Amino acid sequence: MVLELPDYLIIIGFFSIVLLIGVYVSRKSGKSSNEYFLSGRSMPWWLLGFSMVATTFSTDTPNLVTDIVRKDGVAGNWVWWAFLLTGLLTVFIYAKLWRRSNVTTDMEFYELRYGGKPASFLRGFRSIYLGIGFNVIAMGAVTLAAIKIGGVMLGLSKLEVIVIAGSITMIFSALGGFRGVIYTDFLLFFVAMAGAIGAAYYLVNIPEVGGVSAMLEHENVKQKMDLLPDFNDPASLIGILIIPLAVQWWSAWYPGAEPGGGGYIAQRMLAAKNENHAVGATFFFNVMHYALRPWPWIIVALASLVVFPDVASIKEAFPNVADDKLGHDLAYSAMLTMLPTGLLGLVLASLGSAYMSTISTHLNWGSSYIVNDFYKQHVNKSASEKELVLVGRLSTVILMILSGILAYNLNSAKQLFNIVLMFGAGTGLIFLLRWFWPRINAWSEIAAMFSSGAISLLISFTSLGGMLFGLKNAEGTIIAEGIFPDWFQFPFVVLVTTVCWLAVTFLTSKESDETLEEFYLKTQPGGPGWAKTVASLKTKTELPVNTSWNVPQGVLAMLLGTISIYSALFATGNWIYQDYSTAVILTAASLISGIALLMVWRKLKKQII
Repeated sequence: MVLELPDYLIIIGFFSIVLLIGVYVSRKSGKSSNEYFLSGRSMPWWLLGFSMVATTFSTDTPNLVTDIVRKDGVAGNWVWWAFLLTGLLTVFIYAKLWRRSNVTTDMEFYELRYGGKPASFLRGFRSIYLGIGFNVIAMGAVTLAAIKIGGVMLGLSKLEVIVIAGSITMIFSALGGFRGVIYTDFLLFFVAMAGAIGAAYYLVNIPEVGGVSAMLEHENVKQKMDLLPDFNDPASLIGILIIPLAVQWWSAWYPGAEPGGGGYIAQRMLAAKNENHAVGATFFFNVMHYALRPWPWIIVALASLVVFPDVASIKEAFPNVADDKLGHDLAYSAMLTMLPTGLLGLVLASLGSAYMSTISTHLNWGSSYIVNDFYKQHVNKSASEKELVLVGRLSTVILMILSGILAYNLNSAKQLFNIVLMFGAGTGLIFLLRWFWPRINAWSEIAAMFSSGAISLLISFTSLGGMLFGLKNAEGTIIAEGIFPDWFQFPFVVLVTTVCWLAVTFLTSKESDETLEEFYLKTQPGGPGWAKTVASLKTKTELPVNTSWNVPQGVLAMLLGTISIYSALFATGNWIYQDYSTAVILTAASLISGIALLMVWRKLKKQII
C-alpha cells in the first residue's frame, strides 16, 4: 500500500486543524480547573452528544467488532449491545441527578453521598484506581489498535506509532483541556463516520468480495451473519445473549457504559448547561452509538471473512507483522489496505480522529481524577487554580507515556475488554441503588470494589480458576474441564461480589442523618427509600423538598427506548441482508415505540430543569 499526495494532504490537513483548535482554546481552558475539566459547565446537549459518540468510536472499536464477528458472528456483539439498557436507564433516571449534584467529577460524588474517612479513602483510592489503573488499560487497548493499523497499513514499527500518534494527541490534550476535546470531537465524529461508511461501501464492492449479494451467499459469511445466537447451542445462547441481557448490563462497570452513568459520560453530563441538556446529550449518544454506528464495521468484518478466511491468510498477506500482534482483529486493518487513493487518506484520517478523540477524552478524564480527587484532596489542599491546571497538564503527559508502554506489550483488544469487564463485575448494582437506597454506605462500595477485583484475579490467574472453570490453551481450546461451565464465570463473580457487599452493608453502620439529608437536598432523588429523610428535612428546613418519584416512568421510557433503538439496529441489518419484509416490520416497530417514548418523555420533561 502506497500513500499518494492527496492522501498526505488529507491527513496533514486534518491533524493541523485539530492542533490549531487545541492552541486556540488553550488560553481559556487554562484559566481554572473548572474550565480545564468541565469548560465552565456551559456546553449544549448536541456538542456533548457528538462528543460522547466520537469518544466511544476509537481505533480499537472496529478491531474489537471485527474480532467478535469473525469468532462469534454478528450475534457476538450482544456483549456490548446489552449496555444499551444501562445507557437508557442513565438517560431517563440518572442524568438529571448527576447534573443536579453539581460535582466536578463522579469521584467527588463519594464525599457528597457518604461521610467521614471511608468516603475520603474511597474517593482518593478510586481516583487513582480508575484514573490511572483502568484508564491506562483502556488507552493501552486504543493505542494497541493504532499500532496494528500503523503496522499493516503504513509499515510502521510499534515504537514509531506510539511516538507519532501519542505525541500529537498528548500535546493537543494538554493544551486544549476539556473544551478542546469537545470542540474537536464534533469535527472528529464526521471525519470518523465518513471514513467508516466510505470504507464499508468500497470494500464490500471490491472484486474479491463481489458486492453485498455475493458476500451474503459466501459460505464463510452465512454462518456468521445471524443477529441472534444459535438457540440449539445452549452454551452459545447463554454466553452470547442471556448473560449480557440478564446479568451483565446492570452488574458490570465498563468505561462509557457504567450503570447509572460515570466516568467520561458523567463528565459530559456535569459539563452540560442544565439537566435538560444532560439528558438530551446522553439520549443522542445512545441512539447514535447503538442504532446507527455498528453496521459499517460489521460489513467490513463480514467482507474480511471472504478475503482473509483465517488468521493464517492474514499472516501470509502481511508476513512482517509480529506474531504477538497477529489475530482476527487485524483483519479490519488488512481490508483497509485495499482502499484507493483519496479514500485511503480519508480513512486514515478517520482512524486518526477516532484515536485522538478517545485518547484525549481519557487523558482529560483521568487527569481530572488525579487533580480534583487526589492532588487537591491529599497533596495540596490550598493549591491555586494555576497550579491545578499545571498538574493536570503534567498528569496528561504521564498517563500518555504509561499507556504507550502498556500498548507496546499487548496483543489483543478483546483480551483487555474481557479483563476490564471481569474486574467490574458485581459492582454495577451499587451504582444503580445508591441514589435511592440510603442504607448503602462507603464500606459497601469499598467491599464491592475489592471483592470484585480479588475474585476476578483468583479465578483468572490461579489454580482455583482452573478447578472451577477449566483450562484453555492460547487458541481458546479447552484442555481440562472444570466444575462449572465457562459461561458461568462472569455470573459467579457477580454473585460472590454482591453477597460480599450486601453483607458488609448490613454489618456496618449507615451514613449519618446529616450526610444523607445534605445529599438529598442537593440531588432530590425522591422515592420510598428516602421517606424518613424527607420527613426529617421537612421539620428542619424551609427549602423545597421534592417528594415525587419518577423512576417508574423512567423505566417505562427506558423500555420503549430500548425497543425503538434495537428495532432500528436490526432493521438496518435486515435492509443490508436484503430481507425486506423483516426490515419493514422492524422499521415500523422502531417508529411506533419511538412515538410512544415521545409521549412518556413529555411527562418526564416537566420534572427536569
